[in-house]
Amino acid sequence: MLGLGAILVGCSNPSSQAPVEEEKLGYTLVEQVEKQSNVASIAYSKYVLDNGLTVILSPDDSDPLVHVDVTYHVGSAREEVGKSGFAHFFEHMMFQGSKHVGDQEHFKIITEAGGDLNGTTNRDRTNYYQTVPSNQLEKVLWMESDRMGFLLEAVSQRKFEIQRDTVKNERAQNYDNRPYGLTWEKLGEAMYPEGHPYSWQTIGYVEDLDRVDVNDLKAFFLRWYGPNNAVLTIGGDIDEQQTMEWISQYFGSIPEGPAVESAPKQPAVLPEDRFVTLEDRIRQPMMVMGWPTSYRGADDQRSLEALATIVGNGRNSILYQELVKTQKALSAAAYSDCSELACNFYVVVMVNSGDEANLGPIYDQVSDIMENFTLEQVEQSQLDQIAGSAKASSIFSLQSVSGKVSMLASNETFYGQPDRLQSNLEAINAVDQASVYQSYLTYVKDKPRVTLSVVPKGESQLAARPANFVTPERTLPEYQKVSEDQLDLRTAVDNFDRSVMPQVGTAVSVTLPKLYQFHTDNDVEVLGTVSSETPTVLFQLRMPAGNRYAAIGKEGIAGLTASMMSEGTQLRDSEEIQAQLDGLGSSVSIRSGEYTTSITVSSLSEHFEETLDVVEEALFKPAFNESDFARIKQQALEGLVYEHQTPSWLASQATRQVAFGDSFYARSSDGTSDSVASLTLDDVKQFYAQHYSPHGAQVLVVGDISERELKKQLQRFERWEGETAPILRRKTIDAPTGQSIYVVDKPRAPQTIVRLVRNGMPFDATGELYLSQLANFNLAGNFNSRINQNLREDKGYTYGASGYFASNREVGIVVFNAQVRADSTVDSIKEILLELEQYSSQGMTDAELNFMRMAVGQQDALKYETPGQKAQLLSSILTYSLDYDYLNTRNRIAATVDKQTLDEMAAKWFNPDDYQIVVVGDAESLIPQLKALNIPLQQLEIAP
Repeated sequence: MLGLGAILVGCSNPSSQAPVEEEKLGYTLVEQVEKQSNVASIAYSKYVLDNGLTVILSPDDSDPLVHVDVTYHVGSAREEVGKSGFAHFFEHMMFQGSKHVGDQEHFKIITEAGGDLNGTTNRDRTNYYQTVPSNQLEKVLWMESDRMGFLLEAVSQRKFEIQRDTVKNERAQNYDNRPYGLTWEKLGEAMYPEGHPYSWQTIGYVEDLDRVDVNDLKAFFLRWYGPNNAVLTIGGDIDEQQTMEWISQYFGSIPEGPAVESAPKQPAVLPEDRFVTLEDRIRQPMMVMGWPTSYRGADDQRSLEALATIVGNGRNSILYQELVKTQKALSAAAYSDCSELACNFYVVVMVNSGDEANLGPIYDQVSDIMENFTLEQVEQSQLDQIAGSAKASSIFSLQSVSGKVSMLASNETFYGQPDRLQSNLEAINAVDQASVYQSYLTYVKDKPRVTLSVVPKGESQLAARPANFVTPERTLPEYQKVSEDQLDLRTAVDNFDRSVMPQVGTAVSVTLPKLYQFHTDNDVEVLGTVSSETPTVLFQLRMPAGNRYAAIGKEGIAGLTASMMSEGTQLRDSEEIQAQLDGLGSSVSIRSGEYTTSITVSSLSEHFEETLDVVEEALFKPAFNESDFARIKQQALEGLVYEHQTPSWLASQATRQVAFGDSFYARSSDGTSDSVASLTLDDVKQFYAQHYSPHGAQVLVVGDISERELKKQLQRFERWEGETAPILRRKTIDAPTGQSIYVVDKPRAPQTIVRLVRNGMPFDATGELYLSQLANFNLAGNFNSRINQNLREDKGYTYGASGYFASNREVGIVVFNAQVRADSTVDSIKEILLELEQYSSQGMTDAELNFMRMAVGQQDALKYETPGQKAQLLSSILTYSLDYDYLNTRNRIAATVDKQTLDEMAAKWFNPDDYQIVVVGDAESLIPQLKALNIPLQQLEIAP
């Protein structure tokens, strides 16, 4: 087994050499951080171009890929009052093409290259990132530089309006149509004074987006998106000198933007306790208490995080012991939310639905806990566990190039110090009992706070306290229209033809992980691969104990049994076990799936044996206490209540019921309120005895452990005996006949989930199912697909539309899905049906065929980087008894399949007449509109 020194790269000490001025190339080498043994850190070089662009390079040739991140130090905190949401809006606009990159081409080019990409915005920064095979790096730099230096020439009022609709749909989907979706918006309005840069959410207000035009957005870009306000970070299989030459060429000519000063720290100051009530379409009241604290990087930040862990993070926390374990609350947590300008300390508690769903008593108990916290409650053992978890997390964070690049980019943006792994660990280790208690006295004890109660519509009496604060009407400045001549445009002058997209370098060579396989003496099948880039091990034990084995009327038993397996053993309670795991920096989770229940372990190599001891104890000596069962069962019942509030779950359950009728396959894995209510502890014990068995069990292992060492560690399981799992026999499914619209009522929903559904095929890796997935790639299988471009980019009906084949060992379905504006429900259905009809009758174009081949054929470089990704490969091989090289077979199919074959798949599987239509939304307003489609219509009831 390799030690830390042989695995980890980088150090926290810069090279002693002086900065090097590269006058010819237009950049300066600021510092180099070299490899150092025995610490978790990242090697990098830091450069600054003459125009102010900061560049961080972190070579890593372990996989043939690169991750490119461009972070702009601008988020919603840089916006003006009355112009909220601009930073996030620009995240959308930056994907709409630039002078030399056509409309929608950014997604298309990266997808065709076999890569993936996205962008994110928060209060303090916006970033754009791509992961691609390493031979695509120059092309990515060309595109990123084009939208930094040449975006505005491609921005139009039309694009602005389409993306404004998209942002509105995103807000409706993620805020307005989601249970508890407006919680943080209302909390921010109460926590911060009007005009504070954190008083509005990153998504912004719709009214602000409605009052501006494209020139406002251009002005925002010109102010904040200059190279001197950006960090370009690249990690992976790169040649550093060649990369800097490309960066200098593509970015060096972009003019510097206006100077950007650091924003002043602005922690909130509350004059008094504020109580806010939010009525929502929910059944389980939730309370959030918030105290203003400091700001990111403050000396007491780590002490506040430790305080949050002690108060409300995990089984050993005060809130869990006082509220959750005693069944006074469904869930309870505390955390420190830190941003660049201000931080807050939050406690979040959710209570059960029903007659006792009242936040008043919970408010009293939480207040008592928070006002009477003592120094003695800060135990050194807990601080040691926090430090142990932090050490492990720092090593796990090095498993992916994208993770390392993201850390480097963020740290440089906010601290000017790319690698802070060791300084963070030192700060965590420096936390002691006194500093934690002092942070409590400084920010929480007897300090004003905001308390937000989220209660069901019309039931404000359930709030923690009567509201004494309502967000005042916004005071908006008079809108000043921005004219073209007010825009201070900057022009880059190049000495090369930027309109020519760079050619791709030599194709990368991808090597599949080398696998080993054996069976234990009691016939457990083991599949593994050695991965020594980090000293970690990912281990999973899978047993034939999934939802499919639940008897009729006992749905939910697999999940309930898995939960009970985490509730301590005959030797120790769950709190003792969790304390041990935290100290080791290990995690053990037990989850049920469709066919299996899995015990998943993630640990440092040096602690794998001790962590496996915990698994052995949990597997062979579960406690199965009645008090734990009562609590877990109640949580499961409340989980069903929560699910029924969520439009996406309602749509998924409706899909199962429509496709599979009254069969096994229509059952929700979590069961119904009736089935879960009927379960007893004896049912759990019986399910455990019958299905937690080595017969049919499988183990997959990825990590820094040899096959020989693994065999030694698995000897502990060879005394394991059990029953043979019953054989599952596939049931015959009668597909729905004719076409109907099924409406699931979600009263007053501002959006509608539209799904077109038909029965599909069981899983196969290289047969007709795979061919059909290839056929779907251009119809609904990527961002540039026909259906997504139609509904999102052309019509502005949705935040996103997709289509997919979902399959297991026995059955499958085909689904086309979009969450759309309620007023565009009928039009969206028409457009999806039209796209299906055209594609199934006319097939794909030659250009679409070539696009699919390029995109699918180059994806392998990104598939096997992390232990988790390798584990997914092993999981597929084990689940479906696949050949080790089945992915090579799939690639050969994608590269050679002819257009006629794929068109035949499209004709067979995408005929619109074969699809049932599921609609989840406000039935009262939708049904009269849906009747205009002249398709038989019925309301569908979802089992409670």
